[in-house]
Amino acid sequence: MSSMEKVNENMKKIAGQAGTFFTRAKQYTEEKLGSAEKTELDAHFENLQQRADRTRIWTEKIVGRTEAVLQPNPNLRVEDFFNSKLDRRPKERETNYELLGMAMIESGNDLGPGTQYGASLVKCGTTQKKLGQLEKDLVQTSITNYMAPLRNFLETDMKTILKEKKILETKRLDLDACKSKVRKAKSAEGQRTAEADLRLAQNEFDRQYEITKLLLEGVGSAHSNHLRCLQDFIEAQQNFFTQSQAALADLQKQLGSS
Repeated sequence: MSSMEKVNENMKKIAGQAGTFFTRAKQYTEEKLGSAEKTELDAHFENLQQRADRTRIWTEKIVGRTEAVLQPNPNLRVEDFFNSKLDRRPKERETNYELLGMAMIESGNDLGPGTQYGASLVKCGTTQKKLGQLEKDLVQTSITNYMAPLRNFLETDMKTILKEKKILETKRLDLDACKSKVRKAKSAEGQRTAEADLRLAQNEFDRQYEITKLLLEGVGSAHSNHLRCLQDFIEAQQNFFTQSQAALADLQKQLGSS
């Protein structure tokens, strides 16, 4: 194919795309004005769409709130977010428990570990550092077993669903535009051409409908997976609080006997 033929071919392709876009825009506008009919999706499909939309909205909120629990500092949350997007290893930071523990140990040693107060500060500091490590374990387990699967659902499954829903809407506009052409055809030849286009548009719409429906039905499986992740999260919290309570109870005995 010569350069000129390639240019002509590209121009025809662009013109065809522009024509398709114009037809869809015209159909959409006429629907909004009430001057064109619109193919309605069945109630079951609409319910599946609504469930998917609610799942996406609430999953986004839960992810955000869980992040705030695991890392209360908003600046550090932003830093961790960008590091994850750039595939950088998360920064190793001391927790507030660990920082408090180090301050207590240092002050106890400085004030006199042989005194009752100094020795108690060292004991308390050691326990605070242990609480800090338990908190790190909680955060890491929660990110791996809870946050990561939910984020993955939003980044993969939901993005695919939104993409396929958008394609379905364009196929629906094409279908209804073809129906309109059939109704408006004035000649036998025009009628045959319009009906052939309609059959093709109907087939494409039906195929996209089934693809989108299958993906939407998969949200039920996502709920089951999210439930398992939620149970893992609660188990991680329970372990954190149980071990923290045991460490503090042991510290209380040590302080009572000193």
